[in-house]
Amino acid sequence: MEKSALFPNNTRRKHKSLSQSLAENITEKIRSGALKPGDKLPTESAIMELYEVSRTVVREAISHLQAGGLVQTRHGIGTFIQEPPSNPLSLHKEAIVTVRDVLDILELRISLETEAAWLAALRRTDAQMAELSLALKDILGHVQRDTESVNADMRFHQLIAQATGNRYFVDILSDLGSTLIPRARLDSAALSDEASNSYLERVNREHEDIHDAILRKDSEAARAAMRTHLSNSRERLRLAQQKFETDQQ
Repeated sequence: MEKSALFPNNTRRKHKSLSQSLAENITEKIRSGALKPGDKLPTESAIMELYEVSRTVVREAISHLQAGGLVQTRHGIGTFIQEPPSNPLSLHKEAIVTVRDVLDILELRISLETEAAWLAALRRTDAQMAELSLALKDILGHVQRDTESVNADMRFHQLIAQATGNRYFVDILSDLGSTLIPRARLDSAALSDEASNSYLERVNREHEDIHDAILRKDSEAARAAMRTHLSNSRERLRLAQQKFETDQQ
């Protein structure tokens, strides 16, 4: 295949997104089959010229792909597409490199966590509820400090998994790690031009609804609140990405 077909010379991005855009482009080529295991990527210089980006941008993009196990660089020879990981169910945050990945993870979470919330409302103990209330308090208290809010948010969801009494919910959500929280991977508020405080307050109201339903032991309400929260997260990110891509055209 012509290199120009793989790397069209029509990509212009803001500096902040250059390496991500390049990593996404190559990832999509791999997933579509345009790039196959064993194929060699063009040289750094060729990619720099075709995309009109710096060597640093190219190297950062390649690093993302290496972390996700998609490519392997052989020093002095080049960078080659690798076989897919042998365990496709192993979920590692290094492999989540594109907005599409995060959207797909949110679809998975909607399936898993709506049922986890339903079970948690039925099975949670008073001690587990107290911990969940503390996690919610941390989320609300960190509304102006995004990094700390993400950590509290992640704990909130992990505590719900623990309250199911089913270790497999805990295991898979722990394996997902920080990919649980979209804004830990992507600045969703910035993408959507929504003020950070406004964005966090909106998300936090959704957390309160989940918490209150579990507190009441209302399993159907807990399931509905979790579905609403995760579906809204996915839609916010989808619309933000759509707007971002339109602005770059």
